[in-house]
Amino acid sequence: MPVAEPITPASDTIPTENRLLEACRRHLENNELVLPTIPEVAFKIRRAINDEKANSTRIARIVQLDPSLTARLIKISNSALYRGRKTIESCPEAITRLGLKAAQDLITALSLKTVFTARSPFIRHKMIELWTHSSFVASISAVLAHQAKGFDPDRAMLAGLIHDIGKVPILTFADQHIELALNADHLNETIDRLHEPVGLNIIRQWNFPADFDDVVIHSENWQRDTGAPADYADIVMLAQLHSLIGKVGFKTLPKIDTLPAYRKIARSLDADGSITILDIAKDEIEMVQQMLG
Repeated sequence: MPVAEPITPASDTIPTENRLLEACRRHLENNELVLPTIPEVAFKIRRAINDEKANSTRIARIVQLDPSLTARLIKISNSALYRGRKTIESCPEAITRLGLKAAQDLITALSLKTVFTARSPFIRHKMIELWTHSSFVASISAVLAHQAKGFDPDRAMLAGLIHDIGKVPILTFADQHIELALNADHLNETIDRLHEPVGLNIIRQWNFPADFDDVVIHSENWQRDTGAPADYADIVMLAQLHSLIGKVGFKTLPKIDTLPAYRKIARSLDADGSITILDIAKDEIEMVQQMLG
């Protein structure tokens, strides 16, 4: 199977004075930009679930090699998002309740924090900010998907976590070329211009679902309206806008009830067709965020 050409922005849009942007774009264009690999436990789980003999007990054996991951999976299976009549106390029970596909997405989400690392204090701080934002968007996405019809909270959580994943390799590149990254404006411009094509390369390398392309591309495309039913890109977009409430520049953003995505999803909500349910669900959002770490 031929290797897909890396996705790159048009070179004539790159201002020459930003050396970080030039260098990062060149590495991306030459397929030399180092992309993060999917965390090992997530890779093992995804491979095991694709085995025709996959079952909850076999998958649990892999998960239980990581006690922290096991504990968080059990806690999530007992959360308001998945709660059943019985309290779950073991990893196989948790996976049975969640289902193999849901467990796969959830385990991938729970293990993703390991790619948000850096050596220099400046870039490490940027990585922490990025993880904090991504996990907040993921938490809102999960709760919103739980309230809406036709969405899986675990898949929505994973979609929320990866919507800005393209920023990670750029920050890693800046960490390795710190002399080019000391100008904050140049770093921000590099991230703004390149994170979308880099993100698409990552999720395709990780064999994520094709509709996650839209999550990466459209998380801030506020007026996106495909004419089709709501999808995970719409969920993440609304979660993204909700996450920015109270932040600098929020007043310049559109009101949430003016978005086409809002009108689609509001029709499928259980609670009066209103996204004010997110205000009611603050405790749930905080709980999911804590479980993501």
